[in-house]
Amino acid sequence: MTTEKNKEKKEHIDMPFTKVNFLMMGGCLLLIIIGFLLMSGGGSTDGVTFNPEVFSTRRIVVGPLLTFLGFLLMAFAIIWKKK
Repeated sequence: MTTEKNKEKKEHIDMPFTKVNFLMMGGCLLLIIIGFLLMSGGGSTDGVTFNPEVFSTRRIVVGPLLTFLGFLLMAFAIIWKKK
């Protein structure tokens, strides 16, 4: 009788993450990747001339903001537990 209870207990193992956690983490990862892509580029082609595109709002504000938001929400996605 005790072996049956142990067998049932082993079959019902709670996973630390649910499908919702994985979907949230995937969305956060996508947000982080988009943020890094927005920050990339804008360099000089020949290495001598200055390209003012380096200081665009997209690279200085939007890209880092999306990346930071992605990392912040990733922590929330890991902690999230369905009630």
